Amino acid sequence: MKLKQIVVSIENSPGRLLEVTEALGKAGINLRALNLVDTGAFGQLRLLVSDVAKARQILMKIQVSAFVNEVVAVEIEDVPGSLAKLLKPLRDANINVIMMYAFIGFSSGKAVMIFRFSDDDRAIEILKSNDYKLLDSETFGILENEAVVC
Repeated sequence: MKLKQIVVSIENSPGRLLEVTEALGKAGINLRALNLVDTGAFGQLRLLVSDVAKARQILMKIQVSAFVNEVVAVEIEDVPGSLAKLLKPLRDANINVIMMYAFIGFSSGKAVMIFRFSDDDRAIEILKSNDYKLLDSETFGILENEAVVC
């Protein structure tokens, strides 16, 4: 139950984020989730998009450096303490959270956490055994192409 995430390095300059999102939008790519982090002269933009392969082609066409990695999406209750509750069995299994971001999900009263773990496969097993709902590409309306993973 892993999703393909596009990671883009963009200059921290006026209009650069607009250029990237506008090019994707004009190509019919829908943004499903995103996160932008400042890393100095560049920002790191993480995207879940409706068509991974097409988005990657568009980014290459506008000469934006991007790669694809895998993430895990987990639905949790949107109440205080839910994230801590999810993290405890992962800590107990010595699994580290490499990165994460969140948004209000598709269902009422739920939030969606997007993770990269030190061991995604083991984290998925632990989350499933603790009755967490993992979301797949179909849930997000994401068309994935196996050939794009880097």
